[in-house]
Amino acid sequence: MTEHTLRSVSVERTSTGHFTATNARGGTIGFGTGSDPGDTDFTPVELLLAAIGGCTAVDVDVATSRHAEPTGFAVTVTGNKISDELGNRMTDLVVTFSVAFPDGEPGDRARAILPRAVKSSHDRLCTVSRTVEIGTPVTARAADA
Repeated sequence: MTEHTLRSVSVERTSTGHFTATNARGGTIGFGTGSDPGDTDFTPVELLLAAIGGCTAVDVDVATSRHAEPTGFAVTVTGNKISDELGNRMTDLVVTFSVAFPDGEPGDRARAILPRAVKSSHDRLCTVSRTVEIGTPVTARAADA
């Protein structure tokens, strides 16, 4: 792999059950366990769902907004968190688009390509969902303490 293919984030513990992820450009996002009452931080599972939805949303937005600016654009990602003989995991992941375009020829073109854009993102473009579906192995290790 080359320097151009490598992506990374670092995660630091900020307090019990709370963490901050930082990307190479300095952007940050907080997350946690979601176990504290009133805690609104995303959990890692919710971040996974957001990553799947966000990745495919970007693909679909690029393809459709060339024709018309959407008047509404929402993506919902659902799945079931289970624990079985394979361990904790998500099943039945579903990405649902709810997109509206203005009346007229540009909006009609955007509406016409929406299903193809969603399929193209799912089948080959969205790195996040492709990685999940293909089942890329993850290596976990502890650095020398």
